[in-house]
Amino acid sequence: MIHRIRSDERGLSSLEWLGIVLLGFILLSLIPQFREGLDWAYETLVGKNNLGPDGEPKPGVLVRGLIVAIGAILVFAGTVYIINYTNLGKRLAFLVTGTAFFGFMAIVGLLYTLYAPRGLRPTLIDGLNGFQIRILPGSLMLGSMILFTMFVAALARFEAEDGD
Repeated sequence: MIHRIRSDERGLSSLEWLGIVLLGFILLSLIPQFREGLDWAYETLVGKNNLGPDGEPKPGVLVRGLIVAIGAILVFAGTVYIINYTNLGKRLAFLVTGTAFFGFMAIVGLLYTLYAPRGLRPTLIDGLNGFQIRILPGSLMLGSMILFTMFVAALARFEAEDGD
């Protein structure tokens, strides 16, 4: 019997190509000259991470923080997705990873809302009282709970469709 090759069975998928490109980027980052080029490009585009003349941090501090935070989330959720992708398939892996990620973020938001901050007292932070400092983690918790519920509902629907 002749087996027709589907489009996703021909060659590498876009996810696999992305993995190859990122692996190449990681291997290149081990070369000192490549890292120096990255540092030069970063300092040219954003600026150095020093304090300005007024004592305030330059925008490079914020940009580097955003890059690190987004990169950490992508690595955390991406590695879990890749492992699930190899065992569960594309659609189910996305649903399981999304459910786990937003469940984790809801728990983190809840814990931070209840028990933070442990360092400076809220009265020492200019203009923020004990309630105001918990607004951001509370909204993180609420948004993550909503997305967690949506992913659980999508998983239930996927199971129902798969069972038919």
